[in-house]
Amino acid sequence: ELKWDTVLHPPYLPDIAPSAYHLFRPLKLFLKQKRFVKYEDFKMAVFDFFDSQSAAFWKKGIDDLPERWLIVVTNDGQYIVD
Repeated sequence: ELKWDTVLHPPYLPDIAPSAYHLFRPLKLFLKQKRFVKYEDFKMAVFDFFDSQSAAFWKKGIDDLPERWLIVVTNDGQYIVD
């Protein structure tokens, strides 16, 4: 229906999955210098991060996937440094 090609994902990559990369840097910045005593507090902070992101943030992550996958394929699955 969407006319997408499915690219197989190996069981292990030395780098994070390209689909997750867009998420981790902003999440790291969001959590920077926060301290958590309880796991539940940490969990709520992560949920707050997800809730605070705009639709444009999530759209960009999806739109960037083809380029990120091309980098992974071009590098033959080797570690990617941005």
